[in-house]
Amino acid sequence: MTFRDYCTEKKIDADKFFVGDLNLYTEWENCFGQMSPESFTQNKKFLINTLRMRYPTLKK
Repeated sequence: MTFRDYCTEKKIDADKFFVGDLNLYTEWENCFGQMSPESFTQNKKFLINTLRMRYPTLKK
């Protein structure tokens, strides 16, 4: 699973996140590559909701 896939799974628009906060996106992408998706979620659990509200995916 790529970080972009992970963002989509968590209902975060990866493109908007990338453009809106490149530094945080890059930092999280690097962290994601060093741990399992489950560990990453546990580590960033309370921050994910903030990003989900800031960069929501479009509803289909």
